[in-house]
Amino acid sequence: MNQQRPTEARQFSGILFGAAYYAEYHRDERTETDLDLMKDAGFTVIRVGESVWSTWEPRDGEFDLDWLQPVLDGAHAREISVILGTPTYAVPPWLQQAYPEIAAEASTGSPMSWGGRQEVDYSHPAFRFHAERVIRAVIARYADHPAVVGYQVDNEPGMLLPHNRGTFRRFVRRLAATYGDVETLNREWGLTYWSHRIADWSELWTPDGNTLPQYDLAWRRYQADLTTEFIAWQADIVREYARPEQFVTTCIAYPRPALDDEKLVRALDVTAGNPYYAMQDHLDATLDLEPVTPWTSSGVAGLLRQADRLFSSKQSRFLVTETDAQSIGGPEFNLPPYPGQLRQAALALISRGAAMIEYWHWHTLPHGTETYWGGVLPHSLAPGRIYREVADLGATLGALGTRLDGFEPDADVAILWSNDSRYALEFSPPFPDAGGGPDRAAYQRVFDAFHRGVVDAGAQARILHPVQALGLGAAALAARFPVLVAPAFYVATDEELDLLAAYAAAGGHLVIGIRTGYADEEARARIAEAPDRLSAAAGVRYEEFSNLQVDVPVLSTVLGGETSQATLWADGLIADEGSEIIAEYDHPWFRAFPAVVTKPHGEGRVTTVGTVPSTELAADLIRWAAPRTIADRLVTARSLPLTVGSGTLPDGRTAWFVFNWSWTAARLALAGEVEDAVDGTVHGAGDELTIEPWGSLILIDR
Repeated sequence: MNQQRPTEARQFSGILFGAAYYAEYHRDERTETDLDLMKDAGFTVIRVGESVWSTWEPRDGEFDLDWLQPVLDGAHAREISVILGTPTYAVPPWLQQAYPEIAAEASTGSPMSWGGRQEVDYSHPAFRFHAERVIRAVIARYADHPAVVGYQVDNEPGMLLPHNRGTFRRFVRRLAATYGDVETLNREWGLTYWSHRIADWSELWTPDGNTLPQYDLAWRRYQADLTTEFIAWQADIVREYARPEQFVTTCIAYPRPALDDEKLVRALDVTAGNPYYAMQDHLDATLDLEPVTPWTSSGVAGLLRQADRLFSSKQSRFLVTETDAQSIGGPEFNLPPYPGQLRQAALALISRGAAMIEYWHWHTLPHGTETYWGGVLPHSLAPGRIYREVADLGATLGALGTRLDGFEPDADVAILWSNDSRYALEFSPPFPDAGGGPDRAAYQRVFDAFHRGVVDAGAQARILHPVQALGLGAAALAARFPVLVAPAFYVATDEELDLLAAYAAAGGHLVIGIRTGYADEEARARIAEAPDRLSAAAGVRYEEFSNLQVDVPVLSTVLGGETSQATLWADGLIADEGSEIIAEYDHPWFRAFPAVVTKPHGEGRVTTVGTVPSTELAADLIRWAAPRTIADRLVTARSLPLTVGSGTLPDGRTAWFVFNWSWTAARLALAGEVEDAVDGTVHGAGDELTIEPWGSLILIDR
């Protein structure tokens, strides 16, 4: 038995490649045919078993565990590894009927109707009892099978914020443990406001009608902790049976509301997640298209941001447990990839740290909610264009072999991601959406503006959580990341804000975005000049701020750019003497305030951006802050739709990934000698390479 929790991330050899496979969904038996096709396509891994609790346990306490044996035996015979899932995210009907109280309540007293998935309050004792029983039965049955290399516990956890009575009672007990007494809670949450003071814990109202930001932040943190505790509980059970070489993970859907990814993965051996993205013109770097769904990204930067989030959770390489094979998103959303885009997207994810690419899913289903979520095989089950492109990618990864073992993606710029700030700005967004209502995606919008600026500037990003930045310390942070962006870092402790100032003093270039340093750890507006604890180092302060109802042109002789715009927001920045104004608004009133201010601080610099920068302004800002990038070592002259990613290998050499995100062939002149990592062709310094439309290359320094 191996019950020890991980102290460091699991390492992998080669790039695992495959798909989620559901032999049980077929109407006719074809396991051998499927596995032969997978082997021919270069598959090395499949994920199985996580969606069918009612198949594993068709009646209460009656288990059918042998049906998966032929799949595992057939996979092992073909040297295809297996990730075995625990089936707890889809509750069987017999359990729903026997214990209706386990249904999650989206609002107090209103249980969700059955008929989908993840409708359960997974903190409920009755659910936990039955979940543990089926987990133990499945894992005990197959833990010793030689095909099984790892386990996925549950699936995309954190989809709901259950309001069940027991869940709420535990929330109140948590508050009592945190604050000690109601008077402390009254003071810390400001409950004198609107007569909300309580005299006893029993008087605390349920979340349904809550209007207070402090309450909501505590509720969101609690719900995220429930998810973390649930996954850690499952992982501990699985480790009682797992062999030491087998890993334990879960697959993360990062937009989930009850999720703190950095905390979640602490109990897991490796981060795994499901980056879904819109294809076709959404991957054309010359276009700018809005996302199609809240959980799919649009654009090259959006795809890379998903990969960077995955790396950030554990600051290590990660597994892609699900991603697009064809169009994913419902019967009304049909955008299968252009030729070459599957390869591009997979290599882009690998360039940012993916150690596995696994498609959802092997075959397109003839029934169920996801009938039109396209798999590697179409409804006919006959291999077609998608299968051929997947097989070509499999051949590429097979030829690549172990050459990327120990790979770590490079970064020119670090960007802070704050889950607490995301929660707070979802509750209290600083600007409206297109319909005039509160923009619940405001935090993501501000963050993405800077992340896309990094990508469009030809640089690479590393996303850090505040606790990870604190763990490095100011000096190491400045030495490792010459530029650090803190966008909308709204909920922050004094220690975290002091770290940012110390980072600049130690030689780093700190870039502050809107809302950074405005609230404390309870989401209370700080009673101080904004940005609090940073204003002296930044050489700037502000007393007022405004929404921008239309984009406002920004003028700058320092940053350049003739089409730069300020969008959504303007802080009324007041620059101190000695600070330099490097960008201004072209507007009759807002020109009274600078748009971007910079000032040296210690050995480094602090730059304050008082708006949500347009794509052009963000890219210009990053080019100015990071004028020399790692990718310059491969090719100095490049621009969109060409992007270059890179990472460091254990022997110190660099692996390069070159992409052409367009319909037009692109040329690049090499600055150094490299070798094609797939076919071994050597290219010398000064050689010109042609990157075909939707083409991609993997090169390694000679």
